[in-house]
Amino acid sequence: MTRRATTPRGAVGIEAVGMTMRFGDFTALDNVSINIPAGTFHALLGENGAGKSTLVKCIMGFYHATSGDVLVAGQEARMTDPRIAHDLGLGMVYQHFTLVPSLTAAENLVISRADAPGVINWARERAELAAFMDGMPFKVPLDQPVKRLAAGEKQKLEILKQLYLGRRFLILDEPTSVLTPAEATEVLGHVRALTQAGEISVLMITHKFREVTSFADDVTVLRRGKHAGGGAVTDLTTADMARMMMGADPEISEVKRTGTRGDAILKLDGIQADDRSRLKEIRIDDIAVHGGEILGIAGVSGNGQMELMEILTGQRPLKGGTVRVKGTPFTATRAEAKAHKVRYLPEEPLQNACAPKMSVAENLAFRLFDVGTGPRPRFWKSNRRIAANADAMIAQFKVKTASPQSPIAALSGGNVQRAVLARELTGDVDLLIVSNPCFGLDFAAVATIREKIVEARNRGAAVLLISEDLDEILELSDRILVMSEGHIAFETTAAQADVAEIGGYMAGHA
Repeated sequence: MTRRATTPRGAVGIEAVGMTMRFGDFTALDNVSINIPAGTFHALLGENGAGKSTLVKCIMGFYHATSGDVLVAGQEARMTDPRIAHDLGLGMVYQHFTLVPSLTAAENLVISRADAPGVINWARERAELAAFMDGMPFKVPLDQPVKRLAAGEKQKLEILKQLYLGRRFLILDEPTSVLTPAEATEVLGHVRALTQAGEISVLMITHKFREVTSFADDVTVLRRGKHAGGGAVTDLTTADMARMMMGADPEISEVKRTGTRGDAILKLDGIQADDRSRLKEIRIDDIAVHGGEILGIAGVSGNGQMELMEILTGQRPLKGGTVRVKGTPFTATRAEAKAHKVRYLPEEPLQNACAPKMSVAENLAFRLFDVGTGPRPRFWKSNRRIAANADAMIAQFKVKTASPQSPIAALSGGNVQRAVLARELTGDVDLLIVSNPCFGLDFAAVATIREKIVEARNRGAAVLLISEDLDEILELSDRILVMSEGHIAFETTAAQADVAEIGGYMAGHA
């Protein structure tokens, strides 16, 4: 098969009609229809678990829909395998990069073809790639290894790969999750231009209203596996879309900031540690987080934020420097965390903050199962106390679980996050260390979690907020640091924050 001979030229329109997907007794998608005319940019919105991923996997043939039809350019297509979708000109750009880091951009493009030869004639391939790139609205350095490319260039390359393979209908799954604001605007602007030129059609999964209103022609909203609304973006407000997603006006209460900044609770001095690749180093000269403030750490994924969280939770050894809590050396033992009232909301909570095979109730009890009524610890755990604690936390944080006795690994990602948040935000907190606290949560849950973080700050807790969501950093922080290439590159107060300036430091360009 040649790489483009069997694929249609120009944008392809897609229509999914009455798509239903059942997994046993659970209906993940219930009679959903969506129409993306050729040459349009369509946004797909919905809270976590609404059915967005299920819908696009049915369209692409990764799932075999229980019922429903997919029409490609008006013709019915049986999407029983992703290869069928590819042959019809459909492609998908995933949230996380699928490129081979050690290979050049050119090599990544060539090996992605089904007809890539065992022995590659690079003189011919480079000539064909040059001709291909001449027709593209954006460029990437083809001779550079992918690992040396910026995140925005990698995302462009992922899109270029689909176009190179002849795909004329693209599904973009949260395409800006690892991009700076400037990179996101640039990439989506190029994609928008391609749709307007009639080169491609686009269905973009996103949770950012700004991207919908700035780039999309139409929007479809899913809620609990059903079509909840949609239409032309110009006819809808963000409040309209939020109501479709939540089923009612979302309850968003603004918590006023009160109190004054106190003494430094957390101090990092001269921190040195290997990053995950062991090829680079995390170097942090000085960070101080004071009581009664939220210090936000902004940065694009992969610039050391995950390693910083691991240092603070005792999961990554230090090569130099000290971490102090209330002036005392801190190595994140359970006894130290309990004594200093330190709480954590780590990234990937199922792996980093849970015992996956234990029940929801047991996971919620990790901070109290051995706490007695006096100074001495409890020897036998109280199942009645654990059950009562679980009932209260599940109700307060709206954790969706079949039973408190269900394994926590059986919960959706968003509900695992809710459960961990419930455990860590309950009780007295003097230091709260948070990483991407609202990832995967719906709007109502996001509002609740952010409200509780600010409440902890108002009660005098020091909060270190590590987040790849710049909007979250700007909304919650009193001070903002930017982390780039494993070190602190910039500092500003929230009141003086400039998005373009922060974005420049996040990208390493400032």
